[in-house]
Amino acid sequence: MNTEAPAHGDDHPHGDDHSHSHAPVQQEGHPSYYEIMEIAVRELLIEKKLLGPGEIRRQIEVLDSRTPALGAKVVARAWVDPAFKARLLESGRKSCEEFGISFYDDTQLIVLENTEKIHNVIVCTLCSCYPRALLGLPPDWYKLKPYRARTVSEPRAVLAEFGTVIPEDVEVRVSDSTAMVRYLVLPRRPSGTEALTEEELAALVTRDAMIGVVMVKGPNEKEAS
Repeated sequence: MNTEAPAHGDDHPHGDDHSHSHAPVQQEGHPSYYEIMEIAVRELLIEKKLLGPGEIRRQIEVLDSRTPALGAKVVARAWVDPAFKARLLESGRKSCEEFGISFYDDTQLIVLENTEKIHNVIVCTLCSCYPRALLGLPPDWYKLKPYRARTVSEPRAVLAEFGTVIPEDVEVRVSDSTAMVRYLVLPRRPSGTEALTEEELAALVTRDAMIGVVMVKGPNEKEAS
């Protein structure tokens, strides 16, 4: 799962400041593939009495309460606390649970650190596996075939469409999520943020930076853009 093609084995509106168009996956007004599958699975679970409507509703409410702000807090803590960062990279899920973030399934979490020489980006080539406990629902573009296929075959081109140009001497690593293993990118801390508080740092971190398609901008860069 290193290099510019993924080693499959582990779950575009575009980035917060970018736009990109894709062909629609279904006609307007028709349910999507994912909506049809969700309804079918939900009805089957209720019919088999494996889950009740109330439990499903509670789980949906838990999922709806999760937003990228949770992941941003984890990233900010890792930037200011080297010991926490070391634990996070060693065991992502355990460290997040220490941080007070609960997981509602049995998935594992691998945290990938971006450095001067390595840039990580995550994808799910089979469906839309995603670190929902930390980031909430995935963006629509993450689930579409163009992103899922092209990120594997031409990651630099896809990143460039998000406005992220990776130098040739930096290795791009694509990690492919599965139903049991999810990834979170630990972005590089932008320069000029030494005086910022942990809360201020968290406010800089976007969802797309934790997927790896953009980089975190410092306060001066945000003002300039």
